[in-house]
Amino acid sequence: MTITTMLKSGLLLVTLLACATANAYSPEEKEIVCKKPRFTDFNLTPYTAADNIEVSPESEFIIKISGWANPETIKLMVKGEPAPFKLESNSTFHKITAKLPAQFNGQFVRVNVYAKAVLGCDDQTGWLIKIAK
Repeated sequence: MTITTMLKSGLLLVTLLACATANAYSPEEKEIVCKKPRFTDFNLTPYTAADNIEVSPESEFIIKISGWANPETIKLMVKGEPAPFKLESNSTFHKITAKLPAQFNGQFVRVNVYAKAVLGCDDQTGWLIKIAK
């Protein structure tokens, strides 16, 4: 009888461990697997109060976005308004080329870019720019 009791206890322990292992993955871990898009190589000088640097009116700028971003989901906003841009893509990155709109000369603007990764997660970033008159 002790052997039967030990076998039942062992079977119960194995079953509990198997259930715990099967539930080890949670939705949070799925988000870790999804890589958010990265935004790099913004070529205009962002504004800081210490430097007080202005950029030329209607300056052209570029932003590179990681290659795992879905190019159809890329959005560019300048001071809260959609801005037109040219998109060039290759296997490693997407390159946005755009110009600062003339209507914002002499103002502070925030350039925001948004993209969604192919696996579903998304990210956005932005830069504050002071445009000369």
